[in-house]
This record gives sequence, structure tokens and C-alpha cells, in this order.
Amino acid sequence: MQEEILNLKNQAMAQIMSVNDASELEEIRIDLLGRNGKLTNLVKKIKEVDPEERAQVGNTLNEAKRTIETLLAQQKNNLKESAREWFDPTIPGILPKVGHLHPVTQAIREITNVFTGIGFRRVRYPEVEWDYFAFESLNMPEGHPARDEWETFFVDVPENKKYGKVVLTPHTSNGQVREMLRLKNPPIRMINIAKCYRRQSDVSHVPMFHQFEGLVIDKNISIVNLKGTLDYFARSFFGENRKTRLRPFHFQFTEPSFEIDISCGFCGGAGCRLCKAGWLELGGAGIVHPNVLKAGKIDPKIYSGFAFGWGVERSFMMKSGLSIPDVRLIYSTDLRFLSQF
Repeated sequence: MQEEILNLKNQAMAQIMSVNDASELEEIRIDLLGRNGKLTNLVKKIKEVDPEERAQVGNTLNEAKRTIETLLAQQKNNLKESAREWFDPTIPGILPKVGHLHPVTQAIREITNVFTGIGFRRVRYPEVEWDYFAFESLNMPEGHPARDEWETFFVDVPENKKYGKVVLTPHTSNGQVREMLRLKNPPIRMINIAKCYRRQSDVSHVPMFHQFEGLVIDKNISIVNLKGTLDYFARSFFGENRKTRLRPFHFQFTEPSFEIDISCGFCGGAGCRLCKAGWLELGGAGIVHPNVLKAGKIDPKIYSGFAFGWGVERSFMMKSGLSIPDVRLIYSTDLRFLSQF
């Protein structure tokens, strides 16, 4: 048995010294010192040795085990040192992927910066609103199509005797009269940016969208002031090469009223699935109706004003250099799309 132990020790030393991989070294350790390892089995057989030789055999076994354990530890450290040799601590690390603001948030911040730069003040008003502020105070009588349940989301809660039903606000215009009542006296220069809700869904509409509402009230405000403001925003936000146009329209809360269009950035004005005829409607605008001023406790004989409301998503889609054919892409979870912005 003495010779068997020495042979095993020599074989083990040769194996250990030739190893170049930590996992292979661990396999050798288990093969020698594991529960059913070769050296472990020899230790179990020591009781079969003659009593006169048992002490000497035991010493040989212990010396072999110590030698193998020491050599295993040394080789393990050597492998660690060789693994470190290639590493250069001065090499820059690989930075983790970091997200960025959603395109809608980026657009809201840019829109805010454009208008606050010319004296507008950013405000926020409720997204869950009374019928009065969403419709009635804006000169929309009962029976108006916009107040139909096929156009507006109504909330199933008890009506208020003064303000009527509760709705998910269909436009940021609900902030107009609220802002007049809050400030009481002009001048007023408001930009209200918030979520709006309508029962619409197609390539240019989604049930929840963002809108920005501008309101200016002061003495001697006219269409000239409105057009100048909108032209300034169009040049600042969309780019110098884009064209805009005003079309006479009808809105209950402005008179006269206009719809503002911009040449389609997707097809260059040629006509496509998104714009149909080269132009995309951004939203409405006009001179504030006297009845709306009265609802806000402001005398229409002294003051006048203009208002406009555009969709944030649709405005973003029309920026120069972008080609977004479907507004629903903006709210997709496709990182291939979102990571471009």
C-alpha cells in the first residue's frame, strides 16, 4: 500500500502541474480528495493494513494529502494570477445602456421653451373635469355633438348641481375659463399642456393624447397677434422650410375661427396615407368668443384675446427630418423606434 500511495502522489503532482484551467483543476481535486476520491479511498483502507505497518502507512498518507492540497492551492493561485495578466485597468469600461426621455416628453419640453421664451406661463388644469369647464363655459350648448358619449368619455359619478357631469377632458381648452377666474384681471398669457381623451383611434388619432393650449387676453388683441404668434412657433418648432396655412372654420369658443395646417413632413406635401392631400391639421385657433370672456368674468367690451389648441403628438410627427407615418407608433413599446429619439 505504501508504494500505491507514492505512485498516486506522483501522478497527482504531475496532473496538477500541467493544468491550465480552473475547472479542470477542480475536477482533479474532486477525483483525489472528494468523498469517493482516490486518496480518500486509500484512507478508508488503512484499517486493512497490518497493525505493525499502520503507523508508517498513515504518515505516508498524511504527507501525500498535505502535498497534494498545497500544490492544488498554489496552482489555483497561479491560474488566478495568469487570468489577471491580460487586464489593463486603464481601459475605459463598457457603459451600461441608459434610457432617455420619451419623444412626447421631449416635445412638451421644447414646446414649453418656445412659448415661455415669448412671455407665456405654463399651467396645468384637471384631466378629470366638470362638464361646465369642458363645454358649457366654452359656449357649447346642450346637444352639441362634442358633448355626445360617442365623442367624449363620461365618468360614472353623481352630477354636480352647478357644474354638471364629470368627463375625461377632451381638450385643454377647459383651462381657459379656469385661468381667467384664477387671475381675474388681464393680461393673460397661458400655455396649458396636458393629456386629453377622445373616442378616436386611427393613423392620426389615439384615445389618449397630449394637447397644448395657448390663451392670450389683453386690450386690442387681434388676428394679427394670433398669426404672428403661430408663425413664430411654426418656424421655431418645425423648421424654416415648412409651410403653414389658416383655413376659416367654426368653433363654439372662438369667433372668427381657423384651423391651422402644416405641410406634411412625411410625404413633403405630395399626399400620403397620413395627410391625404399634402397637409395635416394641427388644431384650431381663433379670437376668444365674448361669451367665453363673460364666463371668465372678463368684460369683452374692454378686453379681447386669442386661443389655439394643437396636439403634441401630431405636432411632433410633423417636425422636419422625421418620417412617422402612424401616431400610434409613438406609444408602441418597440425600442427600435423609440431609441431613435
